[in-house]
Amino acid sequence: MMKRIVAGVDIGNSSTEVAVACIEEQQVQFLSQHLVKTTGIKGTIENIKGIQIALQEAAKKAGMNVNEIDLIRLNDAVPVIGDLAMDLISETIITESSMIGHNPDTPGGAGLGVGTTVLIDRLYDLAEEGQDYIVVVPKPFDYDWVSHRVNQAKSRGISITGAIVQKDDGVLIHNRLNEKMPIVDEVNLIEKVPLFKMAAVEVALPGHVIRTLSNPYGLSTVFQLDPDQTIQIAPVAKALVGNRSAVVIRTPQGEVVERKIEAGSMILIGSKNQTEVSINDGAETIMNTYERLGTLHDVRGQTGTNVGGMFNGLRQDLAQLTGQSPKDITISDFLAVDAIIPTSVSGSMAGELSMESGVALASMVKTDKVPIQKVASVLEEEMGINVEVGGIEAEMAIRGALTTPGTRKPIVILDMGGGSTDAAMMDASEKITSIHLAGAGDMVTMLINSELALGDKELAEKVKKYPLGKVLSLFHMQLEDGTILFSETPFPPQTFGKVVIREEEDLVPLSIRNSMEKIREIRRSAKQRVFVTNALRALKRIVPTGNLKHLSFVVMVGGSALDFEIPQMLTDQLGKFGIVAGFANIRGTEGPRNAVATGLVLSSVKCGVTK
Repeated sequence: MMKRIVAGVDIGNSSTEVAVACIEEQQVQFLSQHLVKTTGIKGTIENIKGIQIALQEAAKKAGMNVNEIDLIRLNDAVPVIGDLAMDLISETIITESSMIGHNPDTPGGAGLGVGTTVLIDRLYDLAEEGQDYIVVVPKPFDYDWVSHRVNQAKSRGISITGAIVQKDDGVLIHNRLNEKMPIVDEVNLIEKVPLFKMAAVEVALPGHVIRTLSNPYGLSTVFQLDPDQTIQIAPVAKALVGNRSAVVIRTPQGEVVERKIEAGSMILIGSKNQTEVSINDGAETIMNTYERLGTLHDVRGQTGTNVGGMFNGLRQDLAQLTGQSPKDITISDFLAVDAIIPTSVSGSMAGELSMESGVALASMVKTDKVPIQKVASVLEEEMGINVEVGGIEAEMAIRGALTTPGTRKPIVILDMGGGSTDAAMMDASEKITSIHLAGAGDMVTMLINSELALGDKELAEKVKKYPLGKVLSLFHMQLEDGTILFSETPFPPQTFGKVVIREEEDLVPLSIRNSMEKIREIRRSAKQRVFVTNALRALKRIVPTGNLKHLSFVVMVGGSALDFEIPQMLTDQLGKFGIVAGFANIRGTEGPRNAVATGLVLSSVKCGVTK
C-alpha cells in the first residue's frame, strides 16, 4: 500500500482541530495536531479560513508543506445556535416614575429624604416656605461650594432632605454638612433627572441595603399611591432590591411609555402530531412536553413574540449563510434552561437593570448536506487537495476515544463541545448508536453573561473557565474554596479588594458587585443546568432500555471535558448509576482533545495506531 498523508479536520462551534497522520501498510503514525478558533458559524463557508490556518500550522509542526497532504477529511458539521427567549416582558412596565438605583461606591449619609427636585444654584430663587427639597448637583459644582450652599440654605430655614450628585463627591459633601442627609452620587446622566418633581432619596449604612424604596408598599407610602398605582410601581421596587442607595422620582402620567412584548409560545412539530407550550411555563415544562412528543421534526415560534422573533431570526441568518430558503431550515433539537435575564427599566436614568426570569434556548439547526459539502468543495478547489466529508461527529469521536489507554469495546462517549453535546455507544460488534443534542459550552457562557449582567462574552468565557479569588491585601488572597493564598510578590494594585478570575498567569479583576460566592454559585449552576442535564438526556437516548444502570464505562471528550469542574460534576452524577466516568486521553497524549479529528483519520482505513 502506498504511503499517504491524511488530515482529519473537526469543525466545532468554538474551535477547529486538525490531526495529521501518515498511513502506510495498514499502520497509522500521527505526525502532528493543531487547534484554532472556528471562523464563522459551524458548517458554513466562513469555516474555510480557520481550516486553512490549522492545516498550515499542523503541517509546519510535522516538518512538511501543506500541499504534501493527500486527503482532508471533514466532520459532518451541524450548526448549533443559542439565544434567550425572555419571559413576560422585553421592557419593564413603569408608569408615573423614573428611577436611579446604581449602588455608587461613595454615597453620603444614611436614611430617607423626600422632597421636590431643584437645581442647587436655583435653590434661593425658587424655594418656598414649608416645602422640602432634594437638590440636584451637576458636575461643574465643587463639593466645598455645594456643602457651603446647603449649610447656608438650611440656616435660612430652607428644608433640604437629600441630594442627587453627578460626581463621586457624596462623602466629601456629607462630611462638611452641619445637618446630615442622604446623598446619592455618581449619577452620570444627571440631565435626565426631572426638576420640580416629587422625589425620594434613600441611602443605607455600609453593609446594609435600602428598605423603603425597594418595597412597593414603602413607595406607596412615600408617594401616596392608590392600589392600582402600587401595582404599576412594583417593577421599580423590584429593580432596587439589594441596593445600598436609590432615587425614585415621580413624573406625570404618560412620560414613560408602556410597552409589552409577550414571551410567546413554541409550536413543537412531531412525526405524528404537534403541540404548543408557552415560554412562561418555564424550562421544565417545555422539556417535559418535548420528551412526550417523541421524534421532533421542527419548532416554530408564535408570530409577534420574543420566541417567534428568535426562531425567525435564526432561520434568516442561516438562510443567508447557506443560500437555502428559510422554510427549508428546521430545528432538529433544542435545550431549554431557566435563566435570569437583565432587563432595561423604563425611566431609568443611570442604565439600571431589572433581573427578570426567562428561558435560555439552544437550538440545533437541521439543513440538507449542501452546506458542509459546499465547504468541502470550496476547500478542495482553493487548496488543490482531495477533500471528503468523513462522518458523524459522535461516531468519529468514539473511534478517537478508543485510542485512550485502558479503554475497549463496548464503550460510551460523551463529546462536550461549544455548541452541542454528543453521545455515542459502540457495542462489541462495532455497531454504533449516536445522538447529537443542542447545548454545551457556548450556552453556559451565555447564561453566565446574562445572569451576572456582564455584557461581555469574552469575560463570561473566562468566568466559566477559571476559578475565582478575592484579593484581601497586596500579599494574600482568599480562594473560592475558602483557603488563603499568600504571595511573595505583591498583587497588581487594580486587583485590591476585588473578586478576580485566576487565569494561568494573570489575575483579571471583576467590576461587578456580586460576591465571590454568588459568582461561583451562578457559574456552577449554569454548568449543572446545561452539561449534567444534557449528559443524562443524551445517555438515556442511546441506551436501548433508557436505563443508565446498564452502562459500565463513559469516556468524556471535547473541549468542555478540560473544564476544571464539569468532569467532576458528571462523575458524581453518573456515579449514582454505578457508571465509571472520566475524561479521555486521546492517543495517550492529547487528553480529551482531538477525538473527532483522530477518529476521522482512523475511520479512513482499518488499521492499527503507532504514535
